[in-house]
Amino acid sequence: MHVRTAIIILLAAATLSGQSRGDWPMFGHDYASTRYSPLTQITTKNVGNLKQAWIYHFRTDEERKSAAGGGLGGYSEVTPIVVNGVMYLSANTRVVALEPETGKEIWTFPVKDGRASNRGVTYWPGETNIPARIFFTIGKRLIALNATTGESVLGFGTNGEVDMVVPYNSPPTVYKNLLIMGANVPEQPAEGQPGDTRAYDARTGAKVWEFHSVPRAGEAGNDTWPPNGWQNRTGANHWGFYMTIDTERGILYTNYGSPASDYYGFDRQGNNLFGNSVVALDAMTGKLKWYFQTVHHDLWDMDLPPAPILLDVTVKGKKIPALAQTGKLGLVFILNRVTGEPVFGVEERPVAQTDVPGEWTSPTQPFPVKPLPLGKHDYKPEDLITAADTTEAHAKACRDLVEKSGGNLINKGQYTPWAYRAPGAPPRSTISFPGDIGGTDWGGMSADPKLGYLFVNTSNYGSLGWIEKRLEGSRVPYDRASVWGNPVASKFWDRKTNEKNQLLGEQSWPCQKPPWGQFTAINANTGDVAWQITLGVTDELPEGKRNTGRVNVGGSIATAGGLVFIGATNDRRFRAFDSRTGKQLWETKLEYSAISVPMTYQARNGKQYVAITSSGGAGITDPNPNNTESLYVFALP
Repeated sequence: MHVRTAIIILLAAATLSGQSRGDWPMFGHDYASTRYSPLTQITTKNVGNLKQAWIYHFRTDEERKSAAGGGLGGYSEVTPIVVNGVMYLSANTRVVALEPETGKEIWTFPVKDGRASNRGVTYWPGETNIPARIFFTIGKRLIALNATTGESVLGFGTNGEVDMVVPYNSPPTVYKNLLIMGANVPEQPAEGQPGDTRAYDARTGAKVWEFHSVPRAGEAGNDTWPPNGWQNRTGANHWGFYMTIDTERGILYTNYGSPASDYYGFDRQGNNLFGNSVVALDAMTGKLKWYFQTVHHDLWDMDLPPAPILLDVTVKGKKIPALAQTGKLGLVFILNRVTGEPVFGVEERPVAQTDVPGEWTSPTQPFPVKPLPLGKHDYKPEDLITAADTTEAHAKACRDLVEKSGGNLINKGQYTPWAYRAPGAPPRSTISFPGDIGGTDWGGMSADPKLGYLFVNTSNYGSLGWIEKRLEGSRVPYDRASVWGNPVASKFWDRKTNEKNQLLGEQSWPCQKPPWGQFTAINANTGDVAWQITLGVTDELPEGKRNTGRVNVGGSIATAGGLVFIGATNDRRFRAFDSRTGKQLWETKLEYSAISVPMTYQARNGKQYVAITSSGGAGITDPNPNNTESLYVFALP
C-alpha cells in the first residue's frame, strides 16, 4: 500500500511537463502536499557530511547597502522550486531563475511598484504554442513571466498582469490550465472584501470560478450565520501558501481561517461556515463537495493555514483514501478525503462559555479521538517558569507579568473564552494555549508515504488577555487587549529581554516551563504518536538548561533517504532527523533563523542538494543593520 501511494504521488507530480523525479516543482513538492522527495543520495548514514555548496543573497548590493543604513527590513518565507534543471524563486524586488548547481543567475525580472511575494513562485508547463510560465503575486497583482527568458507575458491579462481585486500574497496553486488563489484580507473590522477562493485561466488571466467562503443566501452553510450577518463579511480566507489536489478525483481542498472580526463575534452568532474549515471543491468548477469545520464560532484566531496532506491509510485491514489537516489549534484531523468523514472519530465535547455581555460561544467543539492533541493545551499556576528552569531574571519578569495581568490567570482548558474586563475594572486575564501563532502555523506537516508517518512541528506559545469595550469610533466595538496593549503583542512571554518587542524575537522567551517547541511523528495508519522530541535550543542558558525547545514557524520535508529536514526554530538552526526514530543526525547554524520550509532536488550533475531560506528582521529574529534574506544550499562533499 505504501509503495503504491508513493507511486501515485510521483505520477501526479510528473504531470507537470514530465519533469525529472529529482525536481521540486511546487511548494508542497506534489499535488498531495506531502513535501516528500523520492531522492536517496543523502541518507541517514551520510547526512552528517553535508556541507554548504553555495549561497544566494536575495538583495542586490545596492539594497544591502541601503539595509546597512536602516533603509530595509524584512524576512522571507520563500521555498524555491526546481523544474527541468532550473531553480525559480522570488527575491524581494526581483524574481530570478538560477542554476541549481551553482546559484548563478540565468535571468532576473525586476519587480516594479512593490516586492514579489515573500512566499515563492509557481511554474505552469504551458501547452501547444504557449511556452511554460512563472507566476507570482504582489498583493492584488497576479503576474506572468516566460519561464525560459524571464520576460513579461504581455498576452496574459493586461500587459502581463491581472488585477485580482482581492490580494493574495502567496504563489497560486496550478492545476491543468487553472491558477487557484486564496485571499489575504484583514481580520478586522467585520465588513470588507470577501476571503473567497478563486480560479483564473493560466493562458489568458480570465476568472473562471469563485467559491464563497462565507455562504450567501441559498448556499449551503448560510444558516450558520444570523440573518444578514453574512453580508459583506470579510475574513474566513485561505491565506496559507498553497492548496492540495486529489488529481485522480479532480478534488481541490481549500482551508480557511477565522471569520472577521477575529476576537469579536457578537454580530455573527452561530458556527460561521466556512470559517476554520477544510472544504472540498470540484477543482475545475469550484462546486462544493463536502466540508469539515474544526472550530465553531472562532474567537481565538485558530486558523487552518497549512494545506492538508493526502495519503492512503490502512485501518483494521481496510484501505482508506485519507486527508490530514492541522492548524493553529494544535490538533490533527484525519478524514476520508472523498467524503470528509473522520477516520478515527471526532467527538463534540463541552467547552467553557463566555462571560462577555452580548457574546456567544459554541457549547461544544470538535476533538479528534486520534491523534491526541499536540503541544500544550492548558495552563496551571505550577506551569509558571522558575529560576531552576532558566534564569532568575526571566522568572521574575514572568512573575511580574502574571501579577500585572490580575494575579490569577484564567484557563479552563482549550477554547477558554477571553475574560471580560469592564470599563475601569482591574486586569482580569485569560491565558490561552495554543496561542495566536499556534499550535502549528502555516508551516504545516510533511509525510513519508512509505512509512505512513506525518511530521508536525508545534509551538507551545500562550496568548494572554481579555475582551474590553473600545472607544467610540474604533474599528470594532469590542476587542482583545492585555497588559502588553494590542492583541498581536499579547504573548505570555518575557518581553524585557527583547527591547524591540518583536513577534518572534529570539530573546522573547515564553513564561511557562519548557518545552517551548516540539517535533512529532504520527503513524497515520493508527493515529498514534510514533515519536516526539523537543525542537530547538536556547544558547544563552547554561549547559544543562539549553534543551528548551523554541518557538517555530515554518515546516519540514521528508525524503526517501529516511530523513526529515527542518529549520523553523528561532535559534538559527537547520537540522536533519531520522524519520523512523526522531534521532537528530545533522545540524548547522545559519546567519539568521530559517522561518521557512526547505526543499531538496537533484541537479543535472547528478548531485542531491538541500536548500532553505534564512532571514532576519521584521520582528522574526533580532534585527541586524546588515540583515539579509539568503538561500543556503547544502550537498555532500
